[in-house]
Amino acid sequence: MAFESLLEPEERVLSTLEADGSRRWLYPRLSKGPWWQRRRAFAYALIAVFLALPWLRVGGEPLILLDIVHRRFHLFGYTFLPTDTVLLAILVLAVFVAVFFFTAVLGRVFCGWLCPHNVFLEYVYRPIERVFTGKAGVGGAPKQNLAGWRKLAMYGVFLLISLLLANTFVAYFVGSTELVRWVWTTPPWAHPVAFGVVALCTAWIMWDMAFWREQLCIVGCPYGRFQSVMLDRHSLIVSYDPKRGEPRGKPRKSKHGDTSLPVLGDCIDCSMCVVVCPTGIDIRDGLQMECINCTQCIDACDDVMDRVDRPRGLIRYSAQARIDGEPSRLLRPRTVLYPAALVALLSLFTVVFLAKPATDLTVLRGMGRPFAVMPDGQIENQLRIKLVNRTDAARTYTIAVLPEAGGDPLHQQTVNDADVTLAPGETATVPVRLLLNPAAYTTGRLDADVVVTDDRGDVVHETVLLRGPAKAKGPTNAAAAPAEDSNPSAENQP
Repeated sequence: MAFESLLEPEERVLSTLEADGSRRWLYPRLSKGPWWQRRRAFAYALIAVFLALPWLRVGGEPLILLDIVHRRFHLFGYTFLPTDTVLLAILVLAVFVAVFFFTAVLGRVFCGWLCPHNVFLEYVYRPIERVFTGKAGVGGAPKQNLAGWRKLAMYGVFLLISLLLANTFVAYFVGSTELVRWVWTTPPWAHPVAFGVVALCTAWIMWDMAFWREQLCIVGCPYGRFQSVMLDRHSLIVSYDPKRGEPRGKPRKSKHGDTSLPVLGDCIDCSMCVVVCPTGIDIRDGLQMECINCTQCIDACDDVMDRVDRPRGLIRYSAQARIDGEPSRLLRPRTVLYPAALVALLSLFTVVFLAKPATDLTVLRGMGRPFAVMPDGQIENQLRIKLVNRTDAARTYTIAVLPEAGGDPLHQQTVNDADVTLAPGETATVPVRLLLNPAAYTTGRLDADVVVTDDRGDVVHETVLLRGPAKAKGPTNAAAAPAEDSNPSAENQP
């Protein structure tokens, strides 16, 4: 089919594309109304928190450190270890449920007020761009014939800010102390992975903020596509009131009592709501995926209404049901189920968190044979006892293997007699060798408790299965274990 026979689109498919498919660059005007003032104060507070968190410490540890290499997450004074996967899973689920709940009630409040992309784009990069393009404090398309040095200087500033943000991002994963050491005392090739991550993050931020921009919200981010299942007619969104605004038109005064002029709505069709929109949409077309609830259209429209002496609120925060004249309901299934699920997850998190002991204990069997028969007839079992000191102070541990509650006493046991001392957060695996009289076994299996006591009296224990001969043998036959039990490939797990 020839290209000329294809149908021409009646309008833009996307707000960032022209009808011929070329890029339509958006340079939104700035409307400094009350909503913009609130959002700016909130955005700068978020930026300050993002830059400061890696440098804050609690008990000598970073307030937030996501140390993936060493598998340690420090969050607000608590250290999550690999054994805390249940806690982390509950926490992640709680975050998702919270996002669903706040979206159901407040609409896309995250996009316009909390999203790092929009916060930095609208309150860091665009203001800098307006300074260099001669549109400071106003916004809109850059001046024509912009000097080359201005563009070069602008992108230079963009690069420096992107480098700062990339380094701050990396500090969340390696710690601010380590980052400072890398930057000022060691060459990049001494830590190539971290240097590569910073370089990639800097390039990504530059490309995103200088080129991709609002297209991330329109075509790249999945959150906007999720809103159709997270919102309902009673969710709070930025809305245009068509009953009050339609039909649109410029206000005109009748002459000599002429009553033939049509009665117009409050919308004077100035298109200021479109001019100031950072994603280039027309809010008068109804709820759209591209709307990020930035409230710029509210400020612009309220300013126009003030000028034409009409009441504010033609564009406002409202619910679709309320716009259509229906009563808005706060209590509905999703606003009841989401909080209930959130409370349940947070309660479960609290219970699991408070039940975590000061020491993590994991008992593993030794490598190789399940058991061995010694020359004197005793049965040997080898264990590996893994200890993790979860506290902020050094602890010394004593290890003992005891018969399970109600069981027969172990006739003889030998444990590494040296106590184990671990620094805060340290992990150690202690080999343990047990020698027992074969009379202790009746079925080839013996349950025992590994009990670990620290120097402050805290006790943790775990049950372990000890292997042995299925039937007690006399001293002359004790040296020969059954073939199936001495097979090195036999099961060696508890």
